[in-house]
Amino acid sequence: MAAITMNHIVKRYGDGFPAVNDVSLDIADGEFMILVGPSGCGKSTLLRMIVGLEDITSGDMLIGGQRVNEKSPRERNLSMVFQNYALYPHLSVFENIAFPLRLAGTSDAEVKKRVQDAADVLELREHLERKPANLSGGQRQRVAMGRAIVRQADAFLFDEPLSNLDAKLRGQMRTEIARLQRRLGVTTVYVTHDQTEAMTLGDRVAVLRKGVLQQVASPRELYEQPVNLFVAGFIGSPPMNFLPATVQGAALRTPFGDLHLDDRRAKAVAGHDLVIVGLRPGHFEDASLVEEDKRRHGSVFRAMVDVTEWLGDQQYAYIPFEAPAEITAQLRDLSRELDSDQMRTQAIVEIDAMSRLREGREAEFWVDTRKAHVFDPKTGTNLTRDAEAGARMTEEVAQERAEQLTETREGRVTAG
Repeated sequence: MAAITMNHIVKRYGDGFPAVNDVSLDIADGEFMILVGPSGCGKSTLLRMIVGLEDITSGDMLIGGQRVNEKSPRERNLSMVFQNYALYPHLSVFENIAFPLRLAGTSDAEVKKRVQDAADVLELREHLERKPANLSGGQRQRVAMGRAIVRQADAFLFDEPLSNLDAKLRGQMRTEIARLQRRLGVTTVYVTHDQTEAMTLGDRVAVLRKGVLQQVASPRELYEQPVNLFVAGFIGSPPMNFLPATVQGAALRTPFGDLHLDDRRAKAVAGHDLVIVGLRPGHFEDASLVEEDKRRHGSVFRAMVDVTEWLGDQQYAYIPFEAPAEITAQLRDLSRELDSDQMRTQAIVEIDAMSRLREGREAEFWVDTRKAHVFDPKTGTNLTRDAEAGARMTEEVAQERAEQLTETREGRVTAG
C-alpha cells in the first residue's frame, strides 16, 4: 500500500490539446479517492497515467514516494479493474483470479490460498469452477476485483467498473466495493462520471472539467460548499437550481421574488449587480406545510407549477421562469457540458410526498435562504462559499478515515 502524488501532471496528444492540464493531487495511503466529471474531462486519461498505460507529457507521478514516470505498468505494482471486466472466457473463475499469480510464477499452494481468500471476501467460493459466461454481470465484476486483490498491489484503480450494470446491480456493487475497500485498507482511485457513485463511495472527490482540476474535497463539502458554478451543477441529484438575480442591498431580486440574505452573504455579494443564485431542490417546500418557527428562516413566493412527479416517498415540482438572455445562454452551455441538455429555464423543487400541489395551478412555496449560494456569472466563482466550514467537513472525514485505517491494519496484524 502506498500514497500517490501527482505534481503538475500534463497530457498532450499529437494535436497539442491538453487532455489533462496541470493537475496536482495528493492521495493518502489507504484513501479512497474518486475522479469524477462529465465525458471528456480527462479522468480516465489521468487514471491511465497513474497505472502507466499513457505517457506523461510533463510533471511527476510518485507512488510510495518514488517517481514512476519511466516505469512500465508491471513495475508499478498496481491492480486495475476495467469497465468491461476483461475476463478470459475459456478459463474458470479460479483461473481468472489466479492469472496474475501464474504469470508471476507463484507456487500452486500460495495460488490456491490467495484465490480462496479472495473468493471468501467476495462470496465467490461456490462459483470458482464456473466460466464467466455462466455468471451475472455483478459476479463477473467481483471476479475482476478478485484478480486485483490476489496481486496484493500497492493500490487499486477502478475505471468506471459499474457502468455496464443495471441500476439495481450498480447499487449493490457500490456497497460491495465500499465494504471491500474499508476491509482491505488499500489506496484506491476510482473513476466515474456518475456523481451518485462519487458521493457514496469516496473519502474525497476530485472534480475535473476539460482536464483542469476544479475542487478536491469530501462529498459533503462539495455538496454544501462548492467552489464554483460547475461543481455546484455537477454534484447533486436532482441538480442545483440556478436563478438570475439582481443585488438590492441585503436582498436578491429573483424571478420568484426577493430573497433576503444574512450579513455574511450580503457582504460577499456587495458590489455586484447581476448574479446567479444556487438553490438545491431540497431547500424548498410547500409553504402550507412549513412550521412557523422554520418559516422565518426563509422566504415565501408564489409560482405556477408546470409538472409534478410523485415517487412515493418524495415529490418534485417543476417551476418555469424567465431569465436574461446572457444568463440563459450561460446556463444552457453549462447544462450541455454536464450532459443534461436542459430544454428550458426551470427550477426543480422537492416537496413533501403528502403535498397536494397540482400541475397548471399557482402555489405558494417556501425556500431556505440560509443555504443559498451566489455565483459571479462572469467567472462562475461561488461568492458566498464558507471555505473554513468546508475545510472542517473534509478534515472530519480524514480523521475518521485515518482511525478506521489504523483499526483495519492493526486487526490484520493481530489476525496474522
